[in-house]
Amino acid sequence: MEILLAVVFIVGYLIIALEHPFNINKAASAILTGVLCWTIYAVFSGDVESVNHHLSEHLSDIAGILFFLLGAMTIVELIDAHNGFETITSRIKTTDKRKILWIISLITFFLSAVLDNLTTAIVMTSLTRKLLHNRQERLLTVGMIVIAANAGGAWSPIGDVTTTMLWIGGQITPANIILKLIIPSLICLLLPLILLTSKFKGHETGLMNQEDQKTSISSSESTLVFTVGITSLIMVPIFKTLTHLPPFLGILLGLGVMWVMTELIHRKKQPHHKSSLSVTRALERIDTSSILFFLGILVAVASLESTGLLKHAANWLDKSVGDLNVIVVLLGLLSSIIDNVPLVAASMGMYDLATFPTDHYLWEFLAYCCGTGGSCLIIGSAAGVAAMGMEKIDFIWYLKNVSLYALIGYLAGAFSYILMEPFFG
Repeated sequence: MEILLAVVFIVGYLIIALEHPFNINKAASAILTGVLCWTIYAVFSGDVESVNHHLSEHLSDIAGILFFLLGAMTIVELIDAHNGFETITSRIKTTDKRKILWIISLITFFLSAVLDNLTTAIVMTSLTRKLLHNRQERLLTVGMIVIAANAGGAWSPIGDVTTTMLWIGGQITPANIILKLIIPSLICLLLPLILLTSKFKGHETGLMNQEDQKTSISSSESTLVFTVGITSLIMVPIFKTLTHLPPFLGILLGLGVMWVMTELIHRKKQPHHKSSLSVTRALERIDTSSILFFLGILVAVASLESTGLLKHAANWLDKSVGDLNVIVVLLGLLSSIIDNVPLVAASMGMYDLATFPTDHYLWEFLAYCCGTGGSCLIIGSAAGVAAMGMEKIDFIWYLKNVSLYALIGYLAGAFSYILMEPFFG
């Protein structure tokens, strides 16, 4: 069963990667892969009740992620419909493309530590559309957004779901993870940023095509929607900390507030103006296929976790490699293929707190590697998947144009952490 399951997953993954040559939408391939994996598990296990139990457990977590993604994308679309991002773009006065790249990347890096890498990637990808004409340069900038969002999320306990898992599990503490990982994470960002800068030349001329701009929107309405929208996103980790409820409820709370607010401020407008600025219209504009793609990938990976394949892989690495540094670096690279959440979960089960206590070298290095390694492939992180859906980035294009830079930054940051550890130790 395990061999067949692995083969189906690998074949499905390859079809996703070769979406354009096969001319099959990646969402369709991901959904089929996920369903086939669970079907194989159910047929060969002989215990359908147990399989359904495992599926129900995973579905709870998967639904939370998808609702979070849906809510965040809707909020961003609503801000965009109200020209809210003009609040930021109007303050970026430079037309130098290199400076624009650096400004966007650094904002993404620090913003993702406050929000999270997924939300930040969605916000900054939308913002980039307003600043750059050239599609090639815009996609390279979005590639840097993915790298910056993942690097920024790795050094914050609320910046990435894996660091949050380690924090809640007692493996790390907030102050220590910030102190130990901010420099490696910054190196992980800066090295690719420096290398990619050479691909940007000249100045951005003219304004982006504002065909969607609504003349019925006043400056005060635009500012209000932008402020409430960004506040809603920032409040999600605070909501989670105060209530201990899942983040998707926080994002849905923000969406509900924005929905009521926009209905009230546009209640006296003409129906055709009002409808174009509504949440209903924003829901129509988001890329639903990317959410279904995310669903398929998460469901497929969940089957590998439930059958113990991920656990076996972790144990095999432990026995065959032995060196913790090499194991964790490999896990980080593996997270660009398989979702980092089950990988970290498997690692937390494989290494106990009695042997590796809170703030141990292992946990911090694991947070860095599994947080940033996913940037090496476009589908290796939630931020990458979101950007892929929003800008229609091809898997092979990202592999050719961004992956090498992401890998260089990832390895440089990992090496710097290993070198720094004796000083902290």
